[in-house]
Amino acid sequence: MQRRVVITGLGVVAPNANSTPEFLVALREGRSGLRFNADMEALGFACQVAAIPEGLEKRMEEIPANLRVATNECMSYAALSAMEAFRDAGLEPAPGDQPHEDTGAIIGTGIGGIDTFANRVYPNVHDHRIKRLGSTVVEQIMGSGAAARIAGILGLGNQVFSNSSACNTGTEALIMGAQRIMLGLADRMLVGGTEGSDPHTWAPFDSMKVLSRKFNDNPEGASRPMSETAAGFVPAAGAAVLVLEDLDTALARGARIYAEVIGSATNCGGMRAGGTMTMPSPQGVQKCIRQAVLDAKIDPKEIDYINGHLTATIADPMELNNWASALGREAGDFPWINSTKSLIGHSLGAAGAIEAVATILQLHYGFIHTSRNCEDFHPEIANFAQHVPSSTRDLPLKIAAKASFGFGDVNSCVIFKKWSV
Repeated sequence: MQRRVVITGLGVVAPNANSTPEFLVALREGRSGLRFNADMEALGFACQVAAIPEGLEKRMEEIPANLRVATNECMSYAALSAMEAFRDAGLEPAPGDQPHEDTGAIIGTGIGGIDTFANRVYPNVHDHRIKRLGSTVVEQIMGSGAAARIAGILGLGNQVFSNSSACNTGTEALIMGAQRIMLGLADRMLVGGTEGSDPHTWAPFDSMKVLSRKFNDNPEGASRPMSETAAGFVPAAGAAVLVLEDLDTALARGARIYAEVIGSATNCGGMRAGGTMTMPSPQGVQKCIRQAVLDAKIDPKEIDYINGHLTATIADPMELNNWASALGREAGDFPWINSTKSLIGHSLGAAGAIEAVATILQLHYGFIHTSRNCEDFHPEIANFAQHVPSSTRDLPLKIAAKASFGFGDVNSCVIFKKWSV
């Protein structure tokens, strides 16, 4: 019999909050984390708005002092989120020499330590100063650096690795961790995504003209999912980590349970039928959503709420129509849907994980946060406007869906159910 998977811990570092309790308040208040970025202006970016966590100096002291020098921004966000999630789940780092052999981690990133490469590796190599790189630079530029750092701090002895699937990364990591538990290969998995803030990460997107460039004088209005005046996404940074756990293991130790993972799916559209490296195939997206619903063994009409990928690009109308087709629920019968990116921008590899935390908090506490900046709803999807909250609403929620769609035509969808005994 397949084991059931529940969420017992949450940790987050976001542009509008530095912890899960703060994030809960920020979501309820519809608080924006988007700000004008002077560095982007100085560098000649067309987009001069970004969403970056602030005020983390005190929290950084949670990372052991001997590790801070070898922990870059991407790794720091992940480590702080993982330590918070572990505490939130009522767990402690492994004492002594014996790691938690029943606990592993899948912590993904889209870009990773590019800041370390750009600011340390390249200039030193270019200037023939190899010896000045130091002994810790490798662990800061390797893709698995964040996952490895978390494993060391907490003492994780099960599988520990990092996935990378562009904007799909965080949600994919969650699904992969849940599958490992279902198969009996682990009792507990920390899952999530992380992304640092660096102009070298964001410059290629600015060059593609997919970043918001028309609202530099109105930063909080720059991320406009589902809006007729949407002008691209706002680059962001941050991390989120969730503790997934085998239900019986969680119950045996009396853990508080937020929600259950009842269904999931991942796939690729194969860049066919309209799919490209940068645009999802509608067929692939719809198939992924349908597979997740089938895996959850629910009627599509049971879904109360969708946390959309919704990036404030030309793909938004397509996404809503894909959801409607996949669920067989047209505008008059559509679930509530919002975009957390309207508050915190798009943090690439971390986005799905941060939005999963947002989804679970809304499901657990019974509310839907406002989706900002879509007062001028896109005319192609105007009939869905009644299902997008213009202010935070307190509503009883039972089942929620979260999906992510990434460059490479890759998709993930996960279905959560509010926990009840």
